[in-house]
Amino acid sequence: MPCASRKNPRRKVKTFGPEDLKGSLVAIVTPFKEGKVDEEGFRELIRWHLKEKTHGLVVVGTTGESATLSKEEKARVFEIALEEAKGKVPVVLGTGTNNTAASIELTQMAKEMGADAVLMVTPYYNKPTQEGLFRHYEAVAKAVKIPIILYNVPGRTSVSLAPETVARLSKIKNIVAIKEATGCMKQATEIFRLCGNKFRVFSGDDFTAYSLMALGGHGVISVAANIVPREMAQLMNACLKGQWEKARKLHFKLYPLFKAMFLETNPVPAKTALWLMGRIESPEVRLPLAPMNEANLEKLKAILADYKLV
Repeated sequence: MPCASRKNPRRKVKTFGPEDLKGSLVAIVTPFKEGKVDEEGFRELIRWHLKEKTHGLVVVGTTGESATLSKEEKARVFEIALEEAKGKVPVVLGTGTNNTAASIELTQMAKEMGADAVLMVTPYYNKPTQEGLFRHYEAVAKAVKIPIILYNVPGRTSVSLAPETVARLSKIKNIVAIKEATGCMKQATEIFRLCGNKFRVFSGDDFTAYSLMALGGHGVISVAANIVPREMAQLMNACLKGQWEKARKLHFKLYPLFKAMFLETNPVPAKTALWLMGRIESPEVRLPLAPMNEANLEKLKAILADYKLV
């Protein structure tokens, strides 16, 4: 097991700036086997994504089961992702917790390891006020000089970053973007209006990716990209090039898959799909998540069969 303070394994390869964060960034799953991280399975997934032209990796986010990974496991998963990416695509590491001091520690580790940016979820369970949310992110940004992507997902955390708070945070130099996962276009519109063009906005829900890109977004941090990486990259490429009719057709083509990824709590359907596709050895998730129930499993199998993925 590597030491958490291990230095940057990518010193001699290309690194990426905030301007390189765009397109389809996969919120990649963390495969498990018999209770442990399946390291070789994780490497194979990353190699597949590079082959399929995914634009970037987001590691140990919600889909990566950050809540049940130990610090040592996170360090190892971070290290593998950075080794495999080898400067080919940006790597964003999830370092958000509901403890500001712990978030600073993880973010510092990510910086030392060579992350291009970090993704920081709003503190869950504590239920901070807007001022508390602002001070939390401000403290991390001041302590660690690395590009930070805010992550707003109130369905998971019970708190939501108000657009006005996002605007305040966007004035901090190394807070460069937000993963907006409220599913609300009104919220997204306010963020665009208040923050201006330099602040990067990513859809946090595949089903809003097309609409958010039309508003001026920069990409999607995608669950569906776990199973259709090439198609999600094509959708984002079309949006970035202003090919809106092509993008619209791709959006409707993929929409049933977007819904299928949330037949149950994410990442259960994504991992199950990857297992059915033969991409990982086990659909294992960690408690308190549980395997898909039989009815939803049959639905998922039918949808994957429709897309000729199984």
